[in-house]
Amino acid sequence: MTEKPLILVTNDDGINAPGIRTLISIMNTIGEVVVVAPDSPQSGMGHAITVDSTLYVNKVQIDDGPQTEYRCSGTPADCVKLAIRELLDRKPDICVSGINHGSNSSISVIYSGTMSAAVEAGIEGIPAIGFSLLNYSWNADFEPSKSFIKKITKQVLKNRLPKDIVLNVNIPNLPKPEIKGIKVCRQAKGNWVESFDKRQNPSGKDYYWLSGKFVNLDGGEDTDEYALENGYISVVPTQFDLTAHYALKELNTWNFNDKK
Repeated sequence: MTEKPLILVTNDDGINAPGIRTLISIMNTIGEVVVVAPDSPQSGMGHAITVDSTLYVNKVQIDDGPQTEYRCSGTPADCVKLAIRELLDRKPDICVSGINHGSNSSISVIYSGTMSAAVEAGIEGIPAIGFSLLNYSWNADFEPSKSFIKKITKQVLKNRLPKDIVLNVNIPNLPKPEIKGIKVCRQAKGNWVESFDKRQNPSGKDYYWLSGKFVNLDGGEDTDEYALENGYISVVPTQFDLTAHYALKELNTWNFNDKK
């Protein structure tokens, strides 16, 4: 690559979140950085896009650095779409999303705004990575993750990625000496056991707070959950073709065209 790689940075925690500020600083050591990120937290938005209201984008400068930054009123997926179609003068060499405050391992990838941004970039043929730290605190310590994030990003720039694949990277909340390394894994089978806390507002109207507990249903030692529990960074190649290819043969034996 003769020129610096163009790196699109986004997230779902909002442009002011410490996680994305850390990610920007890392990417500034690798290439030319353009940030397009939500103006407010968008966690759990999945792959939502804005279709029934207007979108606004403003150029901003949050802190010192050579990066170009835009604050967007939309979702993480909106941010990537706008970056590619309106704001960038060439296609990014890579899109990095995060660093998310909290895990996006196992089934959480389905709900993740962080990963939806990476997936949106992947749909456009752009190598993409979603980074998450297993610490939900606004004041989480991202320092131990920096060298690993840089290494993974540089490997993707060097080797590219298989077609229609993006990476879901989760980092255990450990001091750097306790992180044992990086493991390429599969997504663990698990789900959220959820409940709603029903309350009433001062006028007597019911409202609900969603809560839940993640349950790992997978005993495999080749999963992201196992890697994270044992001190490794998990790297899961994630596809956005949701076809269950293994089921095609069986379904083709069904008589869908029976006129009876």
